[in-house]
Amino acid sequence: MTNIQTVSGNDADASSTASGSIAENAVYRKITLRLVPLLFLAYLLAFLDRINVGYAKLQMSADLGFSEAVYGLGAGIFFISYLLFEVPSNLWLERVGVRITLLRIMVLWGLVSASTMLVQTPEQFYFVRLLLGICEAGFFPGIILYLTYWFPSSRRGKVTGQFMFAIPVAGIIGGPLSGWIMSSMDGVSGLHGWQWMFLIEGLPTVLLGCLCYVLLANRPSEAKWLSASEKQVVITAMERDADSTVGNGHVGALSKMRLALSDSRVWLLAFIYFTTACANYTFTFWLPTIIKGLGVTNVSHIGMYSAIPYVFAALGVLFVSASSDKRKERRWHVGGSLILGAIGLATTPFLNNSLMATLLVLSFVGFFQFGAGIAYWAIPSTYLNKATAAVGIGLVSSIGVIGGFVSPALLGFIKDLTGSLDNGIFAIALLMLAGGLAILVALPARAVRVGTEP
Repeated sequence: MTNIQTVSGNDADASSTASGSIAENAVYRKITLRLVPLLFLAYLLAFLDRINVGYAKLQMSADLGFSEAVYGLGAGIFFISYLLFEVPSNLWLERVGVRITLLRIMVLWGLVSASTMLVQTPEQFYFVRLLLGICEAGFFPGIILYLTYWFPSSRRGKVTGQFMFAIPVAGIIGGPLSGWIMSSMDGVSGLHGWQWMFLIEGLPTVLLGCLCYVLLANRPSEAKWLSASEKQVVITAMERDADSTVGNGHVGALSKMRLALSDSRVWLLAFIYFTTACANYTFTFWLPTIIKGLGVTNVSHIGMYSAIPYVFAALGVLFVSASSDKRKERRWHVGGSLILGAIGLATTPFLNNSLMATLLVLSFVGFFQFGAGIAYWAIPSTYLNKATAAVGIGLVSSIGVIGGFVSPALLGFIKDLTGSLDNGIFAIALLMLAGGLAILVALPARAVRVGTEP
């Protein structure tokens, strides 16, 4: 009789667990449908803003007499001010919430991005890019932190992948859109095509910032669109997760900063992100120029060809992030992808200026390069100390994103010096290889925790 009761009790527990899992899945589907589309659109516009300067260069450099080095420095200098203001922005988000933070960031960056159409001199170009970095600082790490308020680590990789899927989609859309605007609007109302592009692609960000303020909730407890029982499901899931209190420790801001700066894990993650940023922004800022160098002169055609590697980058984002979550493994998905991408990138100078071969190899590189970049961002929130994670994530993003300055500036300098991008491409490939090896050798497997489903 006792055995029968025990078995019955076990069956009841199993049934209860299954019911809880079904209920939790339903709640998180609702949360995902509410949050991810808005965050996706916001990041799509952010990355479109990164991409469009690469297309503007095709006309702007000739119109304004900018050298390759001037363009490279201007494209990259954005990240200097972005770096300096990113951690303060993340601390501001913790204090006032994501709604006000996104409203401030998106309205200001949309207006400043549109104002790039007024640039006439290198100094004005540098100033606007610096100002744009100040305005956009904190957007990306703030969203990563925001997701930790809602999703346990076992769900965060997939959600991060969905949100960051905006990067390749922006590449797919941005090339043809920018090329079309620049070619069809050139001369309208006395403006150059690149001026119209900055105006048309900048202003929608202002409107979306206002929409995010209205529709997003700072935390689950403030979500009017969740019932009390649904909020409890989220609370239970987050309490069960070892990392549910990321960014909520009772440590002062200065103490958090000191702890984060003295944490070797922050510097390791920052270096790895630096290498992925160098690779990503080589694509972002130089892909149109690479394609033009292969003999394509029509701006619209350059935009269309530029979309091809981003299609494969989109597939890489989906595959690598889904595989990482399914296998509950991060290191090899990130490190292995970086190494494969590095090998592919290093072969591009040997393709004899073949357009089709170069696009094929760059598509291979994009698949693994962007896939690694997405899977990477599921690591910091579980690897860093939860009391300092808000500052730590901001520092990792800030320090690592220096790659966004180094990559375009280095390639611009090398192209002016040698007339070719080849040596710069080799340098970026070596950095990708170093990042891949660093995550496999220096990052302990046991330290990268991936939560389990209930």
